[in-house]
Amino acid sequence: MPIVAQSTETTDWVSRFADEVIEESERRAPGKPVVVASGLSPSGPIHLGNLREVMTPHLVADEIRRRGHEVRHLISWDDYDRYRKVPNGVPGTDASWAEHIGRPLTSVPAPEGSPYPNWAEHFKAAMVDALAEMGVAFDGISQTEQYTSGVYREQVLHAMKHRGDIDAILDQYRTKKAPAKKQGQKPVDEAELEAAEGSGAAAEDDGTGSAGYFPYKPYCGGCGKDLTTVTSYDDDTTELAYTCAECAFSETVRLSEFNRGKLVWKVDWPMRWAYEGVVFEPSGVDHSSPGSSFQVGGQIVGSIFGGKQPIGPMYAFVGISGMAKMSSSKGGVPTPGDALKIMEPQLLRWLYARRRPNQSFKIAFDQEIQRLYDEWDKLEGKVADGSALPADAAAHARAVGTAAGELPRTPRPMAYRTLASVADITAGAEDQTLRILGELDPAAPITSLDEVRPRLDRAEAWINTQVPADQRTVVRDEADAELLKSLDDQGRASLRLLLDGLDAHWSLDGLTHLVYGVPKVQAGFSADATPKELPAEIKVAQRTFFALLYHLLVGRDTGPRLPTLLLAVGQERVRKLLGE
Repeated sequence: MPIVAQSTETTDWVSRFADEVIEESERRAPGKPVVVASGLSPSGPIHLGNLREVMTPHLVADEIRRRGHEVRHLISWDDYDRYRKVPNGVPGTDASWAEHIGRPLTSVPAPEGSPYPNWAEHFKAAMVDALAEMGVAFDGISQTEQYTSGVYREQVLHAMKHRGDIDAILDQYRTKKAPAKKQGQKPVDEAELEAAEGSGAAAEDDGTGSAGYFPYKPYCGGCGKDLTTVTSYDDDTTELAYTCAECAFSETVRLSEFNRGKLVWKVDWPMRWAYEGVVFEPSGVDHSSPGSSFQVGGQIVGSIFGGKQPIGPMYAFVGISGMAKMSSSKGGVPTPGDALKIMEPQLLRWLYARRRPNQSFKIAFDQEIQRLYDEWDKLEGKVADGSALPADAAAHARAVGTAAGELPRTPRPMAYRTLASVADITAGAEDQTLRILGELDPAAPITSLDEVRPRLDRAEAWINTQVPADQRTVVRDEADAELLKSLDDQGRASLRLLLDGLDAHWSLDGLTHLVYGVPKVQAGFSADATPKELPAEIKVAQRTFFALLYHLLVGRDTGPRLPTLLLAVGQERVRKLLGE
């Protein structure tokens, strides 16, 4: 059932932004849909840092929808940007791809073996799939389609007519003056070069050549690249002449009829704000510096295009906690698709929802993912019993669903660390996995693996892709006779106590009680004694006992949680390996 017509808690950052955006939208365009925006460049794998560019406006847009307002979340695909460099680690590419540098991303072939028609569509598709899995609704806009179909023609002609005004604005931020080659030549806008690199937009010059400043750059009719220089332009006839430094091609065209080119980045972005009526759009920290695209765009959008700069926060860095080399992202940073292989969409949404945009955070690909899942499950429990803090409850609500309804979820969400341990030990054998999981809770046994999916699948994927081979669990085939023979009386007695209690304690809770209780009983205490009732030496005895069990079962000092490991190994084999 859709979640509509009411706000979640007003104490979280999403609700506060939603209040501001609704108010600003009514001031700018009363009665019209609220417009929020994101921009992504499919120049290579779109990573988890880029996802914040989408999730921040998505969460705000979704809150606005929950309140009953109509809202559009635009994702502008910057697929008409130049192909800047060959990214590391993309399968099916090599140095030969460098020949395409300077062409639009939609004019570059897709990596070898891809089913998609070009480079941009290949990388766009992976992001679209991930957003669909996360429940992110959006209106996609291809900048290739916009420019090549002439949608922006009037805006382009307007910018060219007012190129002197744009040049004057940019000149305020030019910090490095290049020596003029000829009288009247304008300097290269170094700030724009830096902003274009940092924002993911195409690295480009600012449209300056010996003939003066032009905010438009054609793609060459000969080689298809943007290594072109505008040599003249006539405002009345819109005749534009350019030459190409790559292939020496030159031509004169009528810009009023010509669609093979685009505005330079610092003009293109504010033009779109005005054209689409964007009210809210976040920007990365790279836009906070003087001369940044966002700052300069704020001046250009009003004085040139008659629009207003969107409101919105600058968002902070998203880091990664560990990550083994995976074929899909080898040599690069992980993508949302990579994260969704090892975690459910709800957890990934929660990581973005619970932190304010200006707060950095990490997404775990290492052992930390188990702690994150424990924290998430604990929050689910608090939400269920009504004890969650308001902001935490709001972040949870935004994670589990959208205004359209709840995302599909695991029917019986067992602890991620338990599922990972079982997947590790069974190497994915479904019959063994079902046997073990069915024994975890004899009072309400798992009877089908579908009950614990998709979380089980995510845990298996984490084990298979993120845990190094030398850290995987391999159960011994035979008992360690030498170690068993070397045990003193206390060691043998501890194993006897464990073996004698297996039948009566063969469940996850029962075995937990048993393995922690053996050292207590040996020291003369009750197996039910709490830590407060025990001397500190008991913890030392427990660690010694656990290390002995790990050595006898898997030949290492540590491993999966012992109760889970015992269940996974099976009672008959445990007895054999412990020397019975």
